[in-house]
Order: sequence, then structure tokens, then C-alpha cells
Amino acid sequence: MSEGTIKRLTDKGFGFIENGSGTDMFFHMSAVEGARFEELREGQKVSYTEGRGPKGPRAENVRVL
Repeated sequence: MSEGTIKRLTDKGFGFIENGSGTDMFFHMSAVEGARFEELREGQKVSYTEGRGPKGPRAENVRVL
């Protein structure tokens, strides 16, 4: 699993994780495990699995560390 920091959250149910490689990883609220999307905050450390979506790479199995 990879780790990163939540960079941005939207009110539409998705966000972006900064993974330290210069690219941000998209994630959807349905990919969050062990917490509700509404409980997430920008700056939180998370772990995730890298997956592929219809528009490119995305984070799956997102968990707060």
C-alpha cells in the first residue's frame, strides 16, 4: 500500500491525495474505508492502493493512518 496526504476535498464527494511524487491521486468517497468521507480533513495522512479508473489512475481502499 502507498501512503500520502489528503491535499484537497470537494463537496461533491471526491478528493486528491498528494503522494510525494509530484502527481496527485484522485479518490472517490466510495473508496474510503474505516471512516466516513465527511470525517476526512485536508492534511490527514492516509494509505491507499493504486488502481485505474475510466479517466486514469485513482486511489482505492483509502484509510486514515
